[in-house]
Amino acid sequence: MWFELYVAARYLRAKRRQAVVGIVTAISVAGVAGGVAALIIALAITAGMTRDLLGKLVETNAQVQLLSTNGMGIRNWEPLLERLSKLPHVVAASPALWEQVLVARGARDGGALVEGILPNDEIKVSTLLSHATPGSVQALQPQSEKASSQSSALPPIVLGSDLAETIGASVGDSVMLVSPQGELTPFGIIPKYVHFRLAGTYHSGFYQYDSEMGLIRLKDSQHLFGEPNLITVINFKVDDVNRAPEIAQEIQKAAGKGYMTTNWTDQNRQLFRALKLEQVVTFIVIGLIVLVAALNILIALTMMVMEKTRDIAVMMSFGVQPGQVRRIFLMQGFLISVVGTALGLVLGYLGAWAGGHYHFIHLSAAVYSIDTLPFYIRPRDGVIVSAVSIGISLLATLYPSSAAARILPAEALRYE
Repeated sequence: MWFELYVAARYLRAKRRQAVVGIVTAISVAGVAGGVAALIIALAITAGMTRDLLGKLVETNAQVQLLSTNGMGIRNWEPLLERLSKLPHVVAASPALWEQVLVARGARDGGALVEGILPNDEIKVSTLLSHATPGSVQALQPQSEKASSQSSALPPIVLGSDLAETIGASVGDSVMLVSPQGELTPFGIIPKYVHFRLAGTYHSGFYQYDSEMGLIRLKDSQHLFGEPNLITVINFKVDDVNRAPEIAQEIQKAAGKGYMTTNWTDQNRQLFRALKLEQVVTFIVIGLIVLVAALNILIALTMMVMEKTRDIAVMMSFGVQPGQVRRIFLMQGFLISVVGTALGLVLGYLGAWAGGHYHFIHLSAAVYSIDTLPFYIRPRDGVIVSAVSIGISLLATLYPSSAAARILPAEALRYE
């Protein structure tokens, strides 16, 4: 094979009688490099968006949730919480009571899912409070009954930064929560209005949480919704997020009848399918660039065979076998694809690294749920793209290499 490789490299470096052959060869290398670089960057973007979205989902939300099958909430939850938190594979557990409310300040308002929590337990299950402004966790600490009865201050609330901006509220302002769980009067059910003090905001980078959620103390939520000693859900953090469905079944079995569990994979199944489809479609669409580059290789080698017909005939007259001639042009296509693929890998990984390091591409969080375009570099993407690129390029060399092997020396040299 060294003979074929040597001749193929000499053919690629040699000066052309027809400059267009060299130009087409250079375009072929550039086309392969551009296609590979585009594929690497596109796959880094899709992988980054998948990792970023799933990471935020896992970190900012419970990995397993326990709910009542009757939809009326969980009463006398303290013994159940203590028992389930000691199960194998359960790292932490936190109670929560949530309800849809209207948050308003002055004439500006917005819908929100307000969750009543115990902050010391919640911070072990979710990282949402870790993104809050200083003092938010301390403000949500539960008060004793005596201190609560003596205090005249407004109860605290922590809102997502986008929601706070929507209603025009700053830390320390008074905001009003309107609960649909109102009070029964002779005139019917009147919504319940309760004023809260904005103790802080959080910014998780996940638009759904930053624009539609608020956190209050568990006791304040029970008072707001008129449901003492009731919670909606018990949130769990587990030691292996990939085994969340199996662990959820164990928690449901331990909880007994009247309870059901859900986990983060069930809640985001459609998102997983969409992200997987996006990766496949991206690979196919941008892979067409490599296919176009492979067609350029076919054209370049075909023109080279036409240009080197006399040289091929001379070599064959000296005893070079048709199989060796075929391998010479296969090697030429291989060298073109390897050089183009190597350049594309370097450009692609540099571009992906720069995009992930400097975050210079910003997105609309309201549309994409994240505020910057993430990049995630995976070595296996380079291996797959290289194999596809070189494979397609070698397929493009089959016709010109076979045509070169079929040249008859007597016919080619008849008029020389």
